[in-house]
Amino acid sequence: MNENQVDTGRRRFLTVATSAVGGVAVAGVATPFLMSFFPSERAKAAGAPVEVDISKIEPGQKINVEWRGKPVWLLNRTPEQVKNLSKNDDRLVDPKSEVDQQPKYCQNETRSIKPNLLVAVGICTHLGCSPTFRPDLAPADLGPQWLGGFYCPCHGSKFDLAARVFQGVPAPKNLEIPPHKYLSDTRVLIGEDK
Repeated sequence: MNENQVDTGRRRFLTVATSAVGGVAVAGVATPFLMSFFPSERAKAAGAPVEVDISKIEPGQKINVEWRGKPVWLLNRTPEQVKNLSKNDDRLVDPKSEVDQQPKYCQNETRSIKPNLLVAVGICTHLGCSPTFRPDLAPADLGPQWLGGFYCPCHGSKFDLAARVFQGVPAPKNLEIPPHKYLSDTRVLIGEDK
């Protein structure tokens, strides 16, 4: 072969090989960037509805579950606790739940689908603390009119057993009621209501 002759076969091979290696490199760099546009499985699970078995919640008992990274309370109120809810009305900010903090089907005195089962997000509407469950009647630290409810230890906000806020406390609104529906008498789905 002459010095001035070009080996076109070799040149073609080097061009194809270089292009292939470059294409793999571009795909390797682009893949994480493109995948960032799609939510991860963990992110999908964080926003996914949560199914809860309520068959073992005794009357007067509260359990906690997590939905979207927030604590959600499920409280099985006793008939007496349900009956006492109306006794708080004159001391509450929004006794008829008129502020839009719950689905329309929970815009009632019990703020629930079934009167005995409260489903509420356990985050105070003042600064985001988590109130404690105080089912006791007339404890010394909460006064003789206390009929059970939730007390926020951070700044003293009080909520009744329907998660409605009392007047004269830092929290401006009732606790949020998440969308939910009953799948059966013993199962509730939090995060979806359609």
